Parts: sequence; structure tokens; C-alpha cells
Amino acid sequence: MEESVWMWTLHETMPSSKEVGHQIIEQLLQALTQAGWDGSDLFHVQMAAEEAMINAVTHGNQESEQLVVEVEFRVSKQRAYLRFRDQGAGFCPDELPDPTDEEHLEKTHGRGVYLIMHMMSEVSYNDCGNEVTMVKNRQLESADS
Repeated sequence: MEESVWMWTLHETMPSSKEVGHQIIEQLLQALTQAGWDGSDLFHVQMAAEEAMINAVTHGNQESEQLVVEVEFRVSKQRAYLRFRDQGAGFCPDELPDPTDEEHLEKTHGRGVYLIMHMMSEVSYNDCGNEVTMVKNRQLESADS
């Protein structure tokens, strides 16, 4: 695949605050919209970003005011790159229970990583599990419109 030409980038450190996280994600959504993203592609990036941010703030940093989340976003007409790194101990995503298994259907937690994996084109975690990197490639129908 041809290397993306990034139209917009953001790299900053945010406090462990869902409110601040939502404000930063709003900047991402504005950049995506300006780059022509819409429909399910835009929704998938928004959902994955929200889930990753909440996981970093809530599960990774335990909402500690002393800890921060490093955020990096890049947007092109064809690709979106997102990275979240918290200061928590991390986790092993392969050890999470499948939220679609019958025994887990009623549980209110544990769906974020599943959603991220299914909504994004590429997802990877660092070795200790406190950083997630995600890429979304636009679908051809959206990219042509």
C-alpha cells in the first residue's frame, strides 16, 4: 500500500480524564470530517477512539490524576492512525474472555477491545499491553465519494 500523506496530526499528553479525552477525540473527528470521512468509516474510528481512551483512563491509569495518557493521531484521506499509551501495568488482550460467548453476554464490561478489533483495519498492542495502535483504512465506496 502506498504511504499515506497525513493531512492532520496530533501528538500530545493528556491527563487521565474522560472529559479531556472526549475533547481530544472531537478534534480527531473534525479532522476526519475535513478529510472527507463519513458514514460507517467515521463511526468506526470514533467508536474505537472512545473505547481506547476510556480503557486507558479507566482501566490503565485507574483515573489517577497523577498519571497521563499519550495520544497520537494521524489523518489522511484514506487512512486514520490512532495510538493511546497509558501509564498502567498493562494487560494481555488475548486473555480477555470473548464477550460473544453465552456466559459473557450479560456482562457490562469487556466489549471495548472486541469492538476495536472488529471496527479497525489493524490493531496491535505493545508487549506489556499499555499501548494500543490502530489503523482504519477507508472503504472504497467512501473514499470515492
